[in-house]
Amino acid sequence: MSHVASRKADSPQMTTALQAARHARGWSQSRAVWELTRFAESKGMKVASAASLKTQLSRWENGHVTPDYYQELLRDFYNIPSDELGISNQQRAPVSALGNGDSAELISDPEWLRTFDQFDQEAGWEPGRARHRVAAQLIEVDAPDVQDRANLRGRIGQNRIAEALGGYYGSCGHEAAGYGRYSARVGHGNPISTSVLTHPGWLDLDCPLDGDSDRLTLTTPPCSSDVPLGTAITTVAARRLAEALAVGGRIVDRPLYRLLDTDIRRGQIAGSVSVMPFVRYAMTMDLLEGELLDALSAGQPALPGSLPLRDRYLPDVTSGLGIGGRLCAGGALALCAIARPASRHRGPADYALLVQQRSSQVVNATRRLAVIPKGFHQPMTDYRADARIGATLRRELEEELFGREDADNTRTTGRHAADPMHPARLSEPMRWLASEPGRLRLECTGFGLNLVSGNFEFACLVVIESEDFWSQYGGDVATNWEASTLRLCSSLDGDSVTELARDVSWSNEGSFAFLQGLRRLRQLGTNRVNLPPIDWETG
Repeated sequence: MSHVASRKADSPQMTTALQAARHARGWSQSRAVWELTRFAESKGMKVASAASLKTQLSRWENGHVTPDYYQELLRDFYNIPSDELGISNQQRAPVSALGNGDSAELISDPEWLRTFDQFDQEAGWEPGRARHRVAAQLIEVDAPDVQDRANLRGRIGQNRIAEALGGYYGSCGHEAAGYGRYSARVGHGNPISTSVLTHPGWLDLDCPLDGDSDRLTLTTPPCSSDVPLGTAITTVAARRLAEALAVGGRIVDRPLYRLLDTDIRRGQIAGSVSVMPFVRYAMTMDLLEGELLDALSAGQPALPGSLPLRDRYLPDVTSGLGIGGRLCAGGALALCAIARPASRHRGPADYALLVQQRSSQVVNATRRLAVIPKGFHQPMTDYRADARIGATLRRELEEELFGREDADNTRTTGRHAADPMHPARLSEPMRWLASEPGRLRLECTGFGLNLVSGNFEFACLVVIESEDFWSQYGGDVATNWEASTLRLCSSLDGDSVTELARDVSWSNEGSFAFLQGLRRLRQLGTNRVNLPPIDWETG
């Protein structure tokens, strides 16, 4: 008899083979969901969110039909044939990552219902129409096809994206004002070009993210001049939501800061923001990246007139720079440098430089290299205080490197913290950093507008100078679900850092922040750093 054969359960019911496979490893359902998600990421597969996947796993373990998509995953995960798991002889399920029953259950999830309600408001529909539209699209979605398209998108290198957008936008006569796409030369190599539109006055800001130097302010926006939604846009947006549901992606309709104007100069970040729903961004500007990557994957030219969404929402450099007349969301991302003591195995004292590969569950820079932390600029509870860029970076450090799941209140059920970053709620590493001034150094190194989706990007640097942090908490530094892998480089290993900088897997904004962070770290001139010179230009 197989080692996963049925045995007596704690209750009168018999344990199924799928349950027994989990019990044999001593895992709770929550642990199994965590392990399964990590395993799926390693295979480049998407699964449902943790809460939804736990519900589905419970159903499958109790005899409900397991979709083909998950049959294959569970077979490889447990390394047990499907027939021994008791899932191969079931009635054939749809090829979506979610079965029909699971889809109906997930589409009634409170998070998704809030998303659909906001969709209705943005589109000017009566309540419930978005949910029905997405449900109808979901029936037609084939999860493996979605996965294949995601794989094709992932093969489009950062340099090719930058080149395509350079061809789409051309110069548009803005060189006289100093605006241009950011590029940088690392050592004596060829320049690394990006799609980030910037200006010499927006670079090398050396701006501490505390006190009066970090002062974006919350304001009430004027009457909206956004391009209204049309049938074509709502159709694409509904399809996107259906595909996200089918492969277990996460779209949470949290408030998002929208940039209205800026006053950015060396030593200062200023300007104004308002608050808008995340769904408004997901239904408009965030669709531009997928449209571009699909065109490039198909070998089609990325030229004006060939990309309908881009032609509508971001047709030229003037619209890119005119943030007050369009929807401009974005965020902050930072190169993180953590001091480490000398080691007889590793060598002299250095900084650990952290780089992530974004997971398939995120909506931004999916599967691409990025610095860590990286996050949308959005409020937690205090909309005015949280408008500072430093607030977003501290929150992202907690979530992406120090293990907090509830810093932005998106993972809580029923209870929401009034002050998510209160000292009593901080992780141990963050509490140690916050306990004395100077332990955590946050700087903004540059600002730009990413022509991929028109996002604003605040490139930053996080430096932890005390070796005591790594000695005490280096083992606690770990990524969350937003990253599929984590890579660590030494600040003394100039060759490896140079090779990493030239990797075409970077997101454009990630490359921008990485290069600017390295440049600033080299300027600090400590004996922990042996990096090549980095010279930028705009053009």
